[in-house]
Amino acid sequence: MPDLGPLGPLDPLDSLVPDVPALRSRLDALGYLADDALATALLLAVRMRQPILLEGEPGVGKTEAARALAAVLDTPLIRLQCYEGLSSAEALYEWNYPRQLLAIRLAESRAEPLRDADLFTEDYLLPRPLLAAICHPGPRPAVLLIDEVDRADDEFEAFLLELLADAAVTIPELGTRTAAVAPVAVLTSNRTRDLHDALKRRCLYHWIDYPDTARVAAIIRRRVPESAAWLAPRVARGVARLRARHELTKPPGIAEAIDWAGALHTLGLSVLDADAADRTLGAVLKYAEDLEAVRRAGLAELVDAEAGSDA
Repeated sequence: MPDLGPLGPLDPLDSLVPDVPALRSRLDALGYLADDALATALLLAVRMRQPILLEGEPGVGKTEAARALAAVLDTPLIRLQCYEGLSSAEALYEWNYPRQLLAIRLAESRAEPLRDADLFTEDYLLPRPLLAAICHPGPRPAVLLIDEVDRADDEFEAFLLELLADAAVTIPELGTRTAAVAPVAVLTSNRTRDLHDALKRRCLYHWIDYPDTARVAAIIRRRVPESAAWLAPRVARGVARLRARHELTKPPGIAEAIDWAGALHTLGLSVLDADAADRTLGAVLKYAEDLEAVRRAGLAELVDAEAGSDA
């Protein structure tokens, strides 16, 4: 595919991510193996200052993509972990109530008048991830990771629209804060529910699929570099076979493949046979029902019995 050249006026990021090959190379140097499609999507998010929504099954590397991007840009990663019931106050800001109460008591002890405006100032403001990303001074933008946004409620999605559209948030007591340097916003979703169209329209979009066996093996080599040469391809094939079992509640992703390889290496095992798989299966499967189903079906077809010398 053709390289993407400059996409706008020069900014501090141009020398870091001038094009897709440069971004892929920098991600690769950090141990994150991205294909051209993902690298292109991330580059567009950075250069266009447009939020990007990364969707995919759990464990395919969505959160790691944001972490790696922040490392490439040499800028803070500010993470908001979403969950059901997450409120705007928890995500945006809170007031330091204990300190406000102390100020009230101190004023009372001195018989000094105290107005509401004296209590709702910067001195009593506790920024949470969204406000921290907006207030980041630059010169490089912070990477704002809004992780697993599908776990939050519809109301929280609506709250995000102002931030994603205008890189601004409103604090009723202090007014609207607009980012001096708009953050690079990365939203992730496991697609446990559909997100609202209004949110999606404000974002670039990329689906991260399970990588093929060769790429999983390459990732394992990067993340468990001290492991034996035979380990990465054997674990990659074993994880692929597990994912092919449609009865599993939670098919293993890249993270589980790395954990499995790490467990086998830690135990000093020289072969991935049925016994080794049985001993370490809890590193790759995280539901009791899945463990039972795989053991009941038999582990022999899951693994390669000989150590070999796969490259």
